[in-house]
Formats: sequence, C-alpha cells, structure tokens
Amino acid sequence: MKLQQLRYVVKVAECGSITAAAKRLFVSQPSLSQMLRQLEQETGLPIFDRSTSPMRLTYAGEKY
Repeated sequence: MKLQQLRYVVKVAECGSITAAAKRLFVSQPSLSQMLRQLEQETGLPIFDRSTSPMRLTYAGEKY
C-alpha cells in the first residue's frame, strides 16, 4: 500500500465519484480509475460498490 493510493481512496469515498475526486486531486479520471482497478486486483477484493450513486466503500474498502 502506498500513501498516495490511500489518499485517492479516501478522496473518492468523500466525493462519492471518481470524476469528482479526480478533479479535486488534479489527476485525470482514467488514471484514477486505473489505479483503483489495480488496487482491487492487488487486494483481490472490491474497494467500492460501483452500483450505487454516490459510490460507497465496500466492507473491504472500509477496512483498507
């Protein structure tokens, strides 16, 4: 786990969307989405429930 990944996860959770978080983090939405996918692959668990709007952390995401 990198500190930057943790900051990104927290910001997405605060904003409720990847697009809004990307704007506040001054990164592109595709790069933020890619980082989240890579993190989920590394952990083997979903971090966010993408079926809800706003996006919410899963149980695994809360523990992360």
